[in-house]
Amino acid sequence: MERPAYFAHFVVRTSQYAEMVRWYSIFLNADLVYNDEKLTFLTFDEEHHRLAIVNKPGLVPMTNEHAGIDHVAYSYSSFEGLFRQYEWLKKHDILPHISINHGPTTSLYYKDPDGNQVENQVNNWPDAARPKAYFKTEAFAQNPLGEFFDPDAMSAKILAGSDVTAA
Repeated sequence: MERPAYFAHFVVRTSQYAEMVRWYSIFLNADLVYNDEKLTFLTFDEEHHRLAIVNKPGLVPMTNEHAGIDHVAYSYSSFEGLFRQYEWLKKHDILPHISINHGPTTSLYYKDPDGNQVENQVNNWPDAARPKAYFKTEAFAQNPLGEFFDPDAMSAKILAGSDVTAA
């Protein structure tokens, strides 16, 4: 059985169309590929679109009681990249509601204007074997969520050149 080559895009329906287009444009530092009063396509790389936003007036807001996808995650290639993006978003009043070191990743969770969670993360270890092995440890069994951290303090360390990696 063949597997997908890569994850292409996701689509968000919203009644807060202008706010969502603005938020995701900033959050992803995205290029506007197409936009009219009903539909927007955004991308941040060579793909023709990574996100579509559909204007649908009258939708019921998202709550924690809804079944569905909990969050979408984006990986950065370095701690510096993740925290440069954190500082960029902070300048636009977009702040994480959760900052946590999961063990395999250091993650910042945000909520878009509709309450959908979006995670920005960086892998704590350079190889794929170590994070997979971590899921079989007693440390993971005891604390599968990880440790919360102060993103401002972590950002200051990272952007000052400190080597911060998971043990």
